[in-house]
Amino acid sequence: MELDRVNVHYGAHHAVRDASMVVRRNQITAMIGPSGCGKSTVLRSLNRMNDLVNGARVTGGVTYRGQDIYAPNVDPIQVRRHIGMVFQKANPFPKSIFDNVAYGLRINGMTDNLADRVEQALRGAALWDEVKDNLKKSGLALSGGQQQRLCIARTIAVEPDVVLMDEPCSALDPIATVKVEELMHELAQTYTIVIVTHNMQQAARVSKYTAFFSADLDEAGERYGHLVEFDDTAKIFSSPSDQRTEDYITGRFG
Repeated sequence: MELDRVNVHYGAHHAVRDASMVVRRNQITAMIGPSGCGKSTVLRSLNRMNDLVNGARVTGGVTYRGQDIYAPNVDPIQVRRHIGMVFQKANPFPKSIFDNVAYGLRINGMTDNLADRVEQALRGAALWDEVKDNLKKSGLALSGGQQQRLCIARTIAVEPDVVLMDEPCSALDPIATVKVEELMHELAQTYTIVIVTHNMQQAARVSKYTAFFSADLDEAGERYGHLVEFDDTAKIFSSPSDQRTEDYITGRFG
């Protein structure tokens, strides 16, 4: 995927300005930065989730496999079929574990070998061994970490190319966080992953590339987010090119 001078507006508010970066295949890209810098807004622009917000408008280029996903002839539902999303708070449906994973498969008509597809997704989310004997159990009865992995299973069941993760570990304890981070590395062998995280140590641990966003005030005193620097994670955390990046990762602000 590629972003070319992406701007996001919410009504009259110009929330994010001129963000450009490349999301490389089968790699983990992290977005970091202080609250209100636009990183989650940019993440949601990658599969047109902002379309669901009244007054939201995205300009610039967001291309997936060379196709502008905001072109008039592009169906946003199909975009989200190929570019899935895992949210900050685990949001399993009030259904059984099996039906949680099968939901997207049924919606997309992928019902051949349904049980096998559900098992494959749960294995892919490193959850199968923990739930295989209780597939009729409610997804809401699982622990927080298990619920998040169930949501990941639900996302990958429909075989997307890209998985977006918006702070997927922020509500999890350290043990569950480790499991999800290990899972990310495994998933990156098959999927392209973009993660928003407030945890800089997590970004350093899991990602190959890092985008640092920050926020400024324009001439009218309006706050807006922008991409400061995008590079290899090792470089961002050891020798960033921009002083603002260094100030953030060393704790001088944010």
